[in-house]
Amino acid sequence: MTIIALMSIILFMISLLMMTICMIISKKSFMDREKASPFECGFDPKSSPRIPFSLHFFLIAVIFLIFDVEITLLIPLILTINISNVYNYFMVSIFFMVILLLGLYHEWNQGALNWTN
Repeated sequence: MTIIALMSIILFMISLLMMTICMIISKKSFMDREKASPFECGFDPKSSPRIPFSLHFFLIAVIFLIFDVEITLLIPLILTINISNVYNYFMVSIFFMVILLLGLYHEWNQGALNWTN
């Protein structure tokens, strides 16, 4: 066996042993109703602690994050205009913008951007 294969097996065994030990140590011995209930100043909670969450709001937030990350990918394009070929620069930036606009059109066409249904 090569040294790399031997080291990989040893690392795998060590990580498996550590995960097993953590699993054994982290087991809860019992579920207590008082510990599982939410604490609200010593009183019984008036309503459910898990109120319904607007799935549409979550979808809008995820779409915003995706497009926000894609916009941050455009910033290096601005900084590299001086050191790149102009033709390649415009082809890459136009291709990236077309992908962004197609994604926006798809979300709009699917009705994900309409707040009221």
